[in-house]
Amino acid sequence: MKKIISVVGARPNFMKVAPIHRAFNKYPNVEHLILHTGQHYDAAMSDAFFQDLDMPQPAYFMGVGSGSHAEQTAKVMVEFEKAMLELKPDFVIVVGDVNSTIACTLTSVKMGIPTAHVEAGLRSGDRGMPEEINRIATDSICDYWFVTEQSGLDNLLQNGSPKEKVFFVGNTMIDSLHYALPKADKSDILNEIGLKPKEYVLVTMHRPSNVDEPKQLGELLEILAELSKDRIVVFPVHPRTRKNIASHGLNRIIEQNPNIKLIDPQGYISFLAMMKNSDFVLTDSGGIQEETTALGVPCMTIRTTTERPITCEIGTNTLIEPTSDGIRKGIHSILNSRRKTGQIPPLWDGHASDRIAEIIVTQCLGL
Repeated sequence: MKKIISVVGARPNFMKVAPIHRAFNKYPNVEHLILHTGQHYDAAMSDAFFQDLDMPQPAYFMGVGSGSHAEQTAKVMVEFEKAMLELKPDFVIVVGDVNSTIACTLTSVKMGIPTAHVEAGLRSGDRGMPEEINRIATDSICDYWFVTEQSGLDNLLQNGSPKEKVFFVGNTMIDSLHYALPKADKSDILNEIGLKPKEYVLVTMHRPSNVDEPKQLGELLEILAELSKDRIVVFPVHPRTRKNIASHGLNRIIEQNPNIKLIDPQGYISFLAMMKNSDFVLTDSGGIQEETTALGVPCMTIRTTTERPITCEIGTNTLIEPTSDGIRKGIHSILNSRRKTGQIPPLWDGHASDRIAEIIVTQCLGL
């Protein structure tokens, strides 16, 4: 019996690991455990995500909490080393690009535990993003690489990763999306909020440059107020952002524009239902670029670069300048011009996790 540990640290990681866990359940000679670092942790939201994705509760919860990048990474490394000494795994899987990803990779590789990175090779080219540093560092030291799109494959091979250990498998986020769609189709969230399909825009903003800077946050809300004259605007807003809106005196914009609906953060099923039925999505997120492409929903991403270029090349995603003029121009274009229809990228078929599990069991572990 071989023991495999998959690390989750933040909510997007749950969607990437849940289908991997189900895939390993098919192998009686493998014990797969989920370790939650607690990098991002909200009891209600975490429980909702585990329930929505049919994930077991983590076998190990570290509870490291928030802090600066250095503090958080250091805490994860210290606690993860303790966990590895206790659990003694034969293999570690890290996913995505959060601080837990690089912290656990550094620890497990130094302890001599074979380590694989799922969602490897993605690059935005913007080293101002902490996630970009995490991606580069993780990929430079791990042992195996599982890739979601052609750009990831190209980046890894160009940087010298051994070809026999790089695997183009598809996207486990899309596995979760396929798995959850039947539940999302039964969701009552639109009725609860008072929405009709394709009559609203879904907005997500979480990057500090957008939600922590008073001037930028105010300008974004003014733009949403303008947009709300054409479409209802639904904005699941993080408690920190809601607090910023209040402390910067921006509540008046919301109060004067009833078609802007600030709602609490949603579980995966509810959010997926809202995304699938929206007219388009306005975001600064990474994963949402992929999900909207898989759903065929137009997406406007407020960034100048993306680590997921396939979503722009053949998907439904468009990058727009993170300036007032750039965002207004992008919104005007999507409201008044022909929209991208997009294609589904290769291997985004709902079976990436099956491919990952088979490769790890047969090739990496030699079972």
